[in-house]
Amino acid sequence: MEMLQDRHDAGKRLAGALSHYAGRTDTVVLALPRGGVPVAYEISRVLDLPLDVLLVRKLGVPGHEELAMGAIAWGDIRVLNDDIIKELNISEDAIEDAVARESELIRQRNILYRDNRPPPLVEGKTVIVVDDGLATGATMKAAIAALRQAGAERVVAATPVGASQTRDELLALADEVVCLATPYPFYGVGQWYADFSQISDTLVKDLLNKCRSRRTGEVRPDDKG
Repeated sequence: MEMLQDRHDAGKRLAGALSHYAGRTDTVVLALPRGGVPVAYEISRVLDLPLDVLLVRKLGVPGHEELAMGAIAWGDIRVLNDDIIKELNISEDAIEDAVARESELIRQRNILYRDNRPPPLVEGKTVIVVDDGLATGATMKAAIAALRQAGAERVVAATPVGASQTRDELLALADEVVCLATPYPFYGVGQWYADFSQISDTLVKDLLNKCRSRRTGEVRPDDKG
């Protein structure tokens, strides 16, 4: 596949594949922070759709946190990778410790990003949930489960690049999966971006505020596009 320049470039490309949702009043865009936010911001901007974040956290294997043994989302939703848990003999106590730790981070992020507002209203809506890439897909799976529980009418999983197996697994969970490329072999999301810099909390909040002010007509000095 052609290298993505950065997450904003990825979002513009995804917006083209999602153009049939442009301007729809029953559709919202929810980003998986932090990496999914710049991608989703461009989708929201190009398609004129509201943007918010869906607070989901990966559950890392103790001592190897980059490896996901599952994920959690708001509403007491958890998705566990039973194969990894069994293979690595991860105890129930270790799982609960990880859940408690990540749940606290979700609470803190809701304060930081969303001023402690209730979760976005998705009942009866089409929700485009966005991440910057799919490796194991644990976070996206938890997001889809959370949206189903919250009453979303239609769930669209959108990402610029992902592992083909993960894409196929999501097809059984979401109503639609938009994944621009599934290169093989797939070693990781970052290898398909020229710029895969870490996203700061400040940037997440700034992009959310910029989108909110654009849609409400509020003029902000930092809103330049």
